[in-house]
Amino acid sequence: MSATPYTASCLCGGVQLALTAEPGPIFLCHCGMCRKAQGGPFAAQAKLPASALSVTQGTELLSRYASSPGCERVFCGRCGSPLFATRADEPESVRLRVGIVDGVLRARPSAHHYVGFMAGWWRLDDQLLRFETE
Repeated sequence: MSATPYTASCLCGGVQLALTAEPGPIFLCHCGMCRKAQGGPFAAQAKLPASALSVTQGTELLSRYASSPGCERVFCGRCGSPLFATRADEPESVRLRVGIVDGVLRARPSAHHYVGFMAGWWRLDDQLLRFETE
Protein backbone atom coordinates (compact mmCIF):
# COMPACT_ATOMS: atom_id res chain seq x y z
CA MET A 1 0.00 0.00 0.00
CA SER A 2 1.26 3.48 -0.79
CA ALA A 3 2.16 5.99 1.92
CA THR A 4 -0.96 8.02 1.08
CA PRO A 5 -3.82 5.65 0.32
CA TYR A 6 -6.35 8.47 -0.09
CA THR A 7 -6.71 12.14 -0.73
CA ALA A 8 -9.73 14.24 0.16
CA SER A 9 -10.91 17.77 -0.51
CA CYS A 10 -13.68 20.25 0.11
CA LEU A 11 -16.18 21.39 -2.54
CA CYS A 12 -14.12 24.40 -3.68
CA GLY A 13 -10.83 22.46 -3.60
CA GLY A 14 -9.23 24.99 -1.28
CA VAL A 15 -8.69 22.43 1.48
CA GLN A 16 -6.77 19.32 0.48
CA LEU A 17 -6.17 16.40 2.84
CA ALA A 18 -3.98 13.30 2.79
CA LEU A 19 -4.96 10.11 4.62
CA THR A 20 -2.14 7.71 5.45
CA ALA A 21 -4.33 5.01 6.99
CA GLU A 22 -7.45 3.18 6.01
CA PRO A 23 -10.57 4.77 7.56
CA GLY A 24 -12.58 2.49 9.82
CA PRO A 25 -16.05 1.20 9.02
CA ILE A 26 -18.46 3.87 7.85
CA PHE A 27 -21.26 4.73 10.24
CA LEU A 28 -24.29 6.79 9.38
CA CYS A 29 -25.32 9.25 12.07
CA HIS A 30 -28.93 10.43 12.09
CA CYS A 31 -28.71 12.81 15.07
CA GLY A 32 -30.13 16.29 14.64
CA MET A 33 -26.74 17.99 14.74
CA CYS A 34 -25.29 15.78 12.00
CA ARG A 35 -28.38 16.24 9.84
CA LYS A 36 -28.12 20.03 10.16
CA ALA A 37 -24.36 20.05 9.58
CA GLN A 38 -24.71 17.88 6.46
CA GLY A 39 -27.98 19.30 5.12
CA GLY A 40 -29.20 15.75 4.54
CA PRO A 41 -30.76 12.78 6.35
CA PHE A 42 -27.49 11.65 7.97
CA ALA A 43 -23.72 12.15 8.12
CA ALA A 44 -21.57 9.39 6.63
CA GLN A 45 -18.37 9.21 8.64
CA ALA A 46 -15.54 6.91 9.63
CA LYS A 47 -12.97 7.04 12.39
CA LEU A 48 -9.38 7.61 11.41
CA PRO A 49 -6.28 7.99 13.59
CA ALA A 50 -5.65 11.72 14.00
CA SER A 51 -2.01 11.11 13.13
CA ALA A 52 -3.08 9.69 9.74
CA LEU A 53 -4.80 12.88 8.59
CA SER A 54 -2.83 15.86 7.32
CA VAL A 55 -3.87 19.08 5.68
CA THR A 56 -1.73 19.45 2.57
CA GLN A 57 -3.33 22.68 1.36
CA GLY A 58 -5.69 25.30 2.75
CA THR A 59 -4.91 25.27 6.46
CA GLU A 60 -5.86 28.95 6.51
CA LEU A 61 -9.36 28.04 5.24
CA LEU A 62 -10.15 25.67 8.12
CA SER A 63 -12.94 26.86 10.41
CA ARG A 64 -13.98 25.16 13.62
CA TYR A 65 -17.27 25.05 15.44
CA ALA A 66 -17.81 23.63 18.94
CA SER A 67 -21.17 21.97 18.32
CA SER A 68 -21.40 20.48 21.81
CA PRO A 69 -19.12 20.26 24.85
CA GLY A 70 -15.98 18.41 23.82
CA CYS A 71 -16.94 18.10 20.14
CA GLU A 72 -15.52 20.31 17.43
CA ARG A 73 -16.57 20.22 13.77
CA VAL A 74 -14.02 21.32 11.19
CA PHE A 75 -15.14 22.66 7.82
CA CYS A 76 -13.93 24.80 4.93
CA GLY A 77 -14.51 28.45 5.73
CA ARG A 78 -14.84 29.29 2.03
CA CYS A 79 -17.33 26.70 0.71
CA GLY A 80 -18.69 25.30 3.99
CA SER A 81 -17.88 21.64 3.29
CA PRO A 82 -17.83 19.57 6.48
CA LEU A 83 -14.46 17.81 6.71
CA PHE A 84 -14.04 16.04 10.03
CA ALA A 85 -14.87 16.27 13.71
CA THR A 86 -12.78 15.86 16.84
CA ARG A 87 -13.82 14.82 20.33
CA ALA A 88 -11.99 15.71 23.53
CA ASP A 89 -12.64 12.21 24.91
CA GLU A 90 -11.04 10.62 21.80
CA PRO A 91 -8.01 12.82 21.00
CA GLU A 92 -6.30 10.00 19.12
CA SER A 93 -8.94 9.89 16.37
CA VAL A 94 -10.98 12.07 14.04
CA ARG A 95 -14.38 11.39 12.51
CA LEU A 96 -13.84 11.91 8.82
CA ARG A 97 -16.80 12.90 6.63
CA VAL A 98 -16.30 10.22 4.00
CA GLY A 99 -18.09 12.10 1.22
CA ILE A 100 -15.01 14.29 0.81
CA VAL A 101 -12.68 11.38 -0.02
CA ASP A 102 -11.44 11.22 -3.59
CA GLY A 103 -11.76 7.78 -5.15
CA VAL A 104 -13.37 4.67 -3.74
CA LEU A 105 -12.97 3.70 -0.09
CA ARG A 106 -12.56 0.07 0.91
CA ALA A 107 -14.71 0.72 3.99
CA ARG A 108 -18.44 0.21 3.68
CA PRO A 109 -21.34 1.35 5.86
CA SER A 110 -21.68 -0.82 8.95
CA ALA A 111 -24.39 0.79 11.10
CA HIS A 112 -26.94 3.55 11.57
CA HIS A 113 -26.56 5.56 14.79
CA TYR A 114 -29.19 7.71 16.51
CA VAL A 115 -32.04 6.25 14.47
CA GLY A 116 -34.36 7.45 17.23
CA PHE A 117 -33.71 10.96 15.93
CA MET A 118 -33.75 10.31 12.20
CA ALA A 119 -35.57 12.56 9.73
CA GLY A 120 -39.25 11.66 9.51
CA TRP A 121 -39.10 11.77 5.73
CA TRP A 122 -36.25 9.23 5.45
CA ARG A 123 -36.73 5.47 5.32
CA LEU A 124 -34.14 2.81 6.11
CA ASP A 125 -34.27 -0.03 3.60
CA ASP A 126 -31.01 -1.81 4.36
CA GLN A 127 -29.96 -4.53 6.78
CA LEU A 128 -27.26 -2.55 8.62
CA LEU A 129 -27.10 -2.56 12.41
CA ARG A 130 -29.27 0.13 13.99
CA PHE A 131 -28.69 1.94 17.26
CA GLU A 132 -31.22 4.25 18.90
CA THR A 133 -28.31 6.32 20.22
CA GLU A 134 -24.58 6.14 19.64
